Amino acid sequence: MSMRGGIDLGGTKIQAVVVDAEGKPLGDARGPTPHARGPQEVAAAMAAVMREAASAAGADAGSLAGVGVGSPGEVDSESGTVSNVVNILDWSGPFPLGETLASEIGVPVAIANDVQVATEAEATLGAGTDYSSLLGVFWGTGVGGGIVLDGKPWVGRGAAGEIGHVVVRRGGARCPCGRRGCMEAYAGRAAMEARARRRAGQGERTVLFEIMEERGRDRLASGVWARALAHGDTLAQDLIERAVKALGAGVGSAVNLLDVEAVVIGGGLGLRFGEPMVDRIRAAMMRHVFSDERPPVVRLAALGDLGGAIGGALRAPTGGG
Repeated sequence: MSMRGGIDLGGTKIQAVVVDAEGKPLGDARGPTPHARGPQEVAAAMAAVMREAASAAGADAGSLAGVGVGSPGEVDSESGTVSNVVNILDWSGPFPLGETLASEIGVPVAIANDVQVATEAEATLGAGTDYSSLLGVFWGTGVGGGIVLDGKPWVGRGAAGEIGHVVVRRGGARCPCGRRGCMEAYAGRAAMEARARRRAGQGERTVLFEIMEERGRDRLASGVWARALAHGDTLAQDLIERAVKALGAGVGSAVNLLDVEAVVIGGGLGLRFGEPMVDRIRAAMMRHVFSDERPPVVRLAALGDLGGAIGGALRAPTGGG
């Protein structure tokens, strides 16, 4: 049986999985992203989590056919380098992630965009299997997008799918990318947290940071937002509503351009909030869809937290051990 590994590098966690030839998970593991330690330490942590996943599958990581990685930032799949990973310290210039991981794990490694491979996994094995055209929207630390057209991945010249940087308001809020008015400036978890901190610092009441401390977190993770909403926290409610409106405008605009059959909503926040939030995003999107007599199906990602890692595994080289 040919086993492949997959790693999903996220802003807060590293998820790894080992799959069989059909893409069925055999074992998985996760660990925190050491975002304050630079790319070399991140690569070492990724290799360690991959070894844990292989052990859970009853295998040695060095026996895998190969490993595929879904990474944020600017990915050069040919060279295996990644640059400009904004949520990790000192990761601006190109870092040889593929070469480093191959040396650490001992098998060939392929690197691709994290959201694109997650979208491809949903198209192949998850919520998008019934459709030949698909837009993946992954709502988490940032907002990422992936595109499948006529059953094939569409990456343009390498940077297609950056839906988080669709402008939803000219001259609007400052985005973590440095520009203004991007969807991510309103809906990305990192941008939402920055705004929550500013408003709390101005004296607005919120339980967000109390919950964060109670949970032993150093960031407003998706579970913190969910608990704050359950407490009826008005600041959290306001910022989530603001995010949903931005998602609706950005996704609706992308649908108008691409006319895809389906939209799949995933990511840490998307999965945490589930179907009720997908319904809210669908309603917000429909206010902007031009061909509203035949809108796309909008679905929650079916592969859950493993989707990105499974997508990575589907891209893994098959020439190793």
